[in-house]
Amino acid sequence: MERFADVIIDISHSKLDQTFQYRIPAQLCEQIEPGNVVEIPFGRGNRLTKGYVLRVVEHSAYPPEKLKEIVRVETNLAGAESKLTALALWMRDYYGSTTVQALRTVLPFRQKAPQKKKKTVVLKLTQEEAVQKLAWYREKHQTARARLLEALIGQPVLAQELVTGSLKITLPVLRAMQEQGVLSCEEEQSYRTPLMIEQLVEEEKAASAFELTQEQQQIIAAVRSEWEERRGKEYLIHGVTGSGKTAVYMELIAEALFRGQQAILLIPEISLTYQNVLRFYQRFGNRVSILHSRLSASERYDQFERAKAGEIDVMIGPRSALFTPFQRLGIIIIDEEHENSYKSETVPRYDARETARKRAQLEGAALVLGSATPDLETYYRTQNGQSRLFTMNRRAAGGRLPAVLVTDMREELRAGNRSILSRALYERIEDRLQKHQQIMLFLNRRGYAGFISCRSCGHVIRCPHCDVSLSLHNHGRLICHYCGYEEAAPATCPVCGSPYIGGFKAGTQQIETLIKKEFPQARLLRMDADTTRGKDGHAEILRAFGAQEADILIGTQMIVKGHDFPGVTLVGILAADTSLNISDYQASERTFQLLTQAAGRAGRGGQAGEVVIQTYTPQHYAITSAAQQDYLLFYEQEMRYRELSGYPPCGGMMAVHCAAEDQQKLETACGYLAGFLRQAASRCQAVVIGPADEAVARISDVYRKALYIKHPKAKVLTSIKNIAEQYIEINAGFQDIRIHFERR
Repeated sequence: MERFADVIIDISHSKLDQTFQYRIPAQLCEQIEPGNVVEIPFGRGNRLTKGYVLRVVEHSAYPPEKLKEIVRVETNLAGAESKLTALALWMRDYYGSTTVQALRTVLPFRQKAPQKKKKTVVLKLTQEEAVQKLAWYREKHQTARARLLEALIGQPVLAQELVTGSLKITLPVLRAMQEQGVLSCEEEQSYRTPLMIEQLVEEEKAASAFELTQEQQQIIAAVRSEWEERRGKEYLIHGVTGSGKTAVYMELIAEALFRGQQAILLIPEISLTYQNVLRFYQRFGNRVSILHSRLSASERYDQFERAKAGEIDVMIGPRSALFTPFQRLGIIIIDEEHENSYKSETVPRYDARETARKRAQLEGAALVLGSATPDLETYYRTQNGQSRLFTMNRRAAGGRLPAVLVTDMREELRAGNRSILSRALYERIEDRLQKHQQIMLFLNRRGYAGFISCRSCGHVIRCPHCDVSLSLHNHGRLICHYCGYEEAAPATCPVCGSPYIGGFKAGTQQIETLIKKEFPQARLLRMDADTTRGKDGHAEILRAFGAQEADILIGTQMIVKGHDFPGVTLVGILAADTSLNISDYQASERTFQLLTQAAGRAGRGGQAGEVVIQTYTPQHYAITSAAQQDYLLFYEQEMRYRELSGYPPCGGMMAVHCAAEDQQKLETACGYLAGFLRQAASRCQAVVIGPADEAVARISDVYRKALYIKHPKAKVLTSIKNIAEQYIEINAGFQDIRIHFERR
């Protein structure tokens, strides 16, 4: 039976999503499937070009005799580009996007970037012939040729830059000598190396002379034992802060390399520091490369080309490193897997963890996720037998977890203390400064401007329908960003009548000013969006604090993301509960993760650590669990809330984001879309919430709204998404509305 393939050719234009149909020759029928990279004739001249097979069908939309045939399948790319193409097609269907958007996400090495060439001048004569030719040049007074030949006799291969620069040899002279057979001008592609790797090359390679703990050895042995018989297996390493997860990652990567395989290590961008990468370079040398946001397009392109060419075996980077085109991928590791930065904010809005599971499945690679505070969905998978759980309860260096004190800021107010600092934290800062120990002050600003709370009793105004906080808008109204409910902002607390109700106004600059006033002898560093604008802003502040050039580091969540400072013995967490009140069902989880990670920065050296958590809701389970650094206690309580509400991981959820310049058109379109979705959802017992304004309802004069679809099964959400995409495509009223889907 004759078969046909729908092929997409050009992915250089993100809005071009056109496919072409080709006839599959009989000899290729068994080889071709969706995701294959194929060579096809295209255009009037039938020039051969590369295409990507989207689907294979048995019936053609055109007369078969008029269709061109696929020439061949690119079998040399079967381990890399073809599988990445298949991954892109899965992302298109699962997350919602055009085929081109998905392909451009997973095939960034296809984007054109200027190639860097290394040009050399090579002597082609024997030593005896060269000496005779040199004498002839001198006799004929051809000084430039004699000068170059004399240099080549001393060094038979010279960089062309040196020849044309220092030796002052012109290109016509080079061409003439090449025609005479004296020399040849050669060039080869030279890949750009990220600056951080160039710095690492200058470091003296250190031997990995550390001793693994018993917990580390057990995990490594267990994964090794399953390496072959359980390909594609998923593991979660739940280890307390400082338990040595990185050492386990390095041993597992070494195992992959020993087996002739390759490894990808995903790290949140903020944790991609010189200190972290140095450890991997010291272990694996120049077989390591990195990706980060400061690389140019050319540097990024070259790292993927190096991977394709087999020049590297280990790629380290943020979520985009997941798409490194390795031919023999053996393991994918995701460090700090709970980090929200693993979710893309551009279409397709993919989750790197879920996408890594799919790639590991396609490649037969192991997937290892690690965190001190795992994402609830990740931990839930271990309870359902979808992933194997390992726990690490001790710090690798033998230190203890810090002692944690929770201070009730309502009591501070009643005692007459209106300062940002509680009395307990103030006293401990004084003590550490006298002892010349370091301090970190973490301001939990996440969501601080969006809600209002009472400073006297801690009450937060919440939506009566969705159990999330209401967000304060400029017109003085409180709005729910899930269902659209709104009410006027109160002047006094509806629970206790206190006039001290409003949003948290303090920022890092105000805290820095206060600390300078109260502790003028202290050396301060501040790390936030303003102080890290420069290319190396993060690295310079972290380097200075690590070198103990400052006593106190003040910052937002960027200072608590996996950094290791042995001199820090005190961490103060200011406004710990602001993130509890984000208009998001994950607010408690995000708060617990932030507080636990922040607390983990204290006492990582030889001295005991202490943490002070300042809060208006000391009784909340996210606060009490973080204070005890007890993940299981938090997990059990949070899962009860998720089960009652039907939120992930107990139930599936998909967001539909809509945006337009015309507010009225957006509201009309969202109304029609909501009606259609409710009709479709009623047939499968799904629930549709909204439309409601996004948390930020307008950006650059573009209005934004969202709808939410809830159903326990992912396949049902996908089917609703698919019919919604068809409905949007055939209705002209949606032409000016930007719509995309997001898995929650």
